[in-house]
Amino acid sequence: MALSSYSPQPVLSPSRSSLSFFVSRTLPSSSSLTTLSFPQSHSLDKLSLGGDKWKLRVSFFPFPAFLQKKGKDVNALKEELLDALAPLDRGADASPEDQLRIDQIARNLEAINPTKEPLKSDLLNGKWELIYTTSRSLLQFERPKFLRSRMNYQAINVDTLRAQNIESWPFFNQVTADLTPLSSRKVAVKFDTFKIGGLIPIKAPGRARGELEITFLDEELRVSRGDKGNLFILKMVDPSYRVPV
Repeated sequence: MALSSYSPQPVLSPSRSSLSFFVSRTLPSSSSLTTLSFPQSHSLDKLSLGGDKWKLRVSFFPFPAFLQKKGKDVNALKEELLDALAPLDRGADASPEDQLRIDQIARNLEAINPTKEPLKSDLLNGKWELIYTTSRSLLQFERPKFLRSRMNYQAINVDTLRAQNIESWPFFNQVTADLTPLSSRKVAVKFDTFKIGGLIPIKAPGRARGELEITFLDEELRVSRGDKGNLFILKMVDPSYRVPV
């Protein structure tokens, strides 16, 4: 409805507290608060209150901070997340209920992400250790447990748009990739070279592609989500690490 056609109706017996959000000075105790009427011109510039002229200043003040429900801060959520991850062996021992809990904590962190454009931030640079994932291929469920990688790392350099995934003992496999920004927080990933045992290079097939979105980033922790719906949580271990070009 257009403002020009709006005709405000009189409000009877307004409370002092409700009027304080709209008028520009404190109500005098001698004023009559029984009738509130608008001038016949339907102008919203002034209102008539007990014969005095009052300027109407319509504004929407934020709800008082002390009455707002305060959420957890970043550090508290990170601590909650790390405590929840501790017994899960990077996700290998996570039940469906565990996965739901971790995902919810991650989403709470993502909602207060302090780095809105991670691909423009130096905080992304370096070597990160994977501490949790829902990716079954990274968790290597197809291998006997004693042949699974003990640790997995991912390195990213935003200046060269290069990335590298690294396995630890027993196989030390690696793969490098080119990154193409799709937004300030999302990249297309094209793998180029696998290294078996960290030594024998094999060209990656053309279908070895994916996408990665960085949804939370600070100097200690990174949360990312892949194009297949997998969640990756990593901690920084070496900010000076450089990916081979």
